[in-house]
Amino acid sequence: MKRTIAIVCGGDTSEFEVSLRSAQGIYSFIDKEKYTLYIVEMHGTDWHVQLPDGTTTPVDRNDFSIRAEDGRKVMFDFAYITIHGTPGENGRLQGYFDMIHIPYSCCGVLAAALTYNKFACNQYLQAFGVRISESLLLRQGQTISDEEVMEKIGLPCFIKPNLGGSSFGVTKVKTKEQIQLAIAKAFAEAPEVMIEAFMPGTELTCGCYKTKEKSVVFPITEVVTHNEYFDYKAKYNGESDEITPARIPDELRDRVQKLTSAIYDILGASGIIRVDYIITEGEKINLLEVNTTPGMTATSFIPQQVRAAGLDIKDVMTDIIENRFRY
Repeated sequence: MKRTIAIVCGGDTSEFEVSLRSAQGIYSFIDKEKYTLYIVEMHGTDWHVQLPDGTTTPVDRNDFSIRAEDGRKVMFDFAYITIHGTPGENGRLQGYFDMIHIPYSCCGVLAAALTYNKFACNQYLQAFGVRISESLLLRQGQTISDEEVMEKIGLPCFIKPNLGGSSFGVTKVKTKEQIQLAIAKAFAEAPEVMIEAFMPGTELTCGCYKTKEKSVVFPITEVVTHNEYFDYKAKYNGESDEITPARIPDELRDRVQKLTSAIYDILGASGIIRVDYIITEGEKINLLEVNTTPGMTATSFIPQQVRAAGLDIKDVMTDIIENRFRY
């Protein structure tokens, strides 16, 4: 009997549209001979599914069920979460699914909440020997002088929302005059702002997933942006070169893959994660951030890396789903 899968997308941040695109990618990747698929779109308290006949039906949040076209109640066996941002990337939705006993694709509450908070995650991983950039955290209502930013972090620096992704609200700050404007821009996206020292170097990203039976670390992607940094246009409008496998020495490749696997274990991750790095002078590996619900459009990093590994994305999706049912 086919399992019924909910591909959960949408959310309450600027990444809403990116999430919808990831949902379409995942829908195309999952084996439809094995699974019955529905895309569940969430925005605030509006949770609904578009049915095959073109109508929509609300999700009953008491048990995460829907009514099919014929009035039959449909219960979901599994949720594939592809919300970038709240509530799907920060642990809130994971807590809901835990409470109603529906297995899901990604990290649990603690790992999701930790990795969603860039500053907290980086500080935590630094305690395990992971190299990070110097950074400061501002919470809503807190202020910082231009002089303090320049003294503690220096210029250029990145000022960005501490919660969120897809480069919304991010500014590469080069001058003193840009600092306060960049802070205000970041606060417009999230209640916490991270001020992070610029690290010149080569940007790499590496995906990984583990099941009860195996550990898979994908080939590494080298990111060469055509813009000032890897911003939204570079990520989604083709204004970058994404080279998989990366043009790096084998020894560095092995170290990056080993570190990615170690970070997965330190965090207690589940499903697919993607870890972003900057390689600075002397082939030093510096963590940028950890993504526990990485983009999954056809051109996203993870599908690229799956193809470069010689794997079938359909099999990877099956691994992620079936792992939750193996004891």
